[in-house]
Amino acid sequence: MADLDACIDLIESSYEYMLAYAAQGRDNEAGGTGPSIRATLENLSAALGDITSYFDLDDYSEAMRPFFAFAGQDVVRARAAVNFALAAPNISSQLVDNLNASMHLRTLLTDLFLIDEALKAVKRGG
Repeated sequence: MADLDACIDLIESSYEYMLAYAAQGRDNEAGGTGPSIRATLENLSAALGDITSYFDLDDYSEAMRPFFAFAGQDVVRARAAVNFALAAPNISSQLVDNLNASMHLRTLLTDLFLIDEALKAVKRGG
């Protein structure tokens, strides 16, 4: 299992690649240059599976627990959306563009930005 920072970095970099892929206007995932969109989404799904282990509510202060509780639900929803896209026999740019626009994925990214900054502040002591 990767550490929390590595999971967050992988999720963010996957999303950045997805934005670039969506802009290509590809009808077919085969061919092209760069990483495979399917491999990118598979790695994203795995990172979303790994990150749930960091949402153990006992590890956080009473004030942080409610946020981690609903952020954990956002992880489940975002992973379901990613896995739904992976189930398609062909992953077009339009499919990825719609996945990028999904509120489930966007909400999770915002959650992770907040979590990342809040935990950095806790480590710094305020």
